[in-house]
Amino acid sequence: MAAMRPRVVFCADDFGLSPEVNAAIEQAHREGVLTAASLMVGEQAVPEAVAIARRNPRLAVGLHLTLTDGTPVLPPERIPALVQSNGRFRDDMAGLGLTLALSATARAQLRAEIAAQIAAFRATGLPCDHINAHKHFHMHPIIAATAFRAARAAGIRATRIPWEPPALIRTVEPKAATAPRALQPFVALLRRLAARNGLAVADRVCGLAWSGAFTADRLAALLPRLPEGRTEIYLHPATAGGFPGGAPGYRYAEELAALTDPRVREGATRFATGGYTAMLAA
Repeated sequence: MAAMRPRVVFCADDFGLSPEVNAAIEQAHREGVLTAASLMVGEQAVPEAVAIARRNPRLAVGLHLTLTDGTPVLPPERIPALVQSNGRFRDDMAGLGLTLALSATARAQLRAEIAAQIAAFRATGLPCDHINAHKHFHMHPIIAATAFRAARAAGIRATRIPWEPPALIRTVEPKAATAPRALQPFVALLRRLAARNGLAVADRVCGLAWSGAFTADRLAALLPRLPEGRTEIYLHPATAGGFPGGAPGYRYAEELAALTDPRVREGATRFATGGYTAMLAA
């Protein structure tokens, strides 16, 4: 029997956040290696993002669950434990995490907002390829358990477990700052929760160490070093920075350039590529 080709998902986060992000995602899909995108359903550029997805049916779109640094779907008065006075989600992730641990009321509001975001995604008419969370807030076990249960009920079949093998990244960049070992118990818990809810996950994820700075040189050097199995590579492309909601210091245009770089396009030819469901759950 012939060996199965390694599988790779090339994903862009923050779809729908701004026109700059939307344009980059379409360009990276049409001219580069991008195969998936994660949609922030509460943001203003979502209608444009949905139109892009409809005219690019091979782009697998999932839900980028947003519970911090973003706009809720429910009215703020319905979820007071989760929002600031301006109606946006709280930015104090540690404080909100503690609130969720201590307050049953806050957990009920969390369930309601997650259900509303899944419903908003369904209302687009797009198939939901996967679920993950903005700023990886689903590393919080309560958020993960709640989101994964809701995903299972909605028929979503794949998710991201944000763990990047330090040894792999250091083959490209020996002094790269990689994830601390202290996170491994949380990663193991998330893997168990995903399995319990029928959600497929990649064997590894790449994008954490170089978040906002995943350049063409780094991506081109990483691809030949990927081991067998299933890999998720995520980036944050945009045509330019400086848009509302953008992260200060992120090299957005360079991440777009990475996804369309000729070396990267050539390096990706040795893999089977596609969305999460096709690459991870099939």
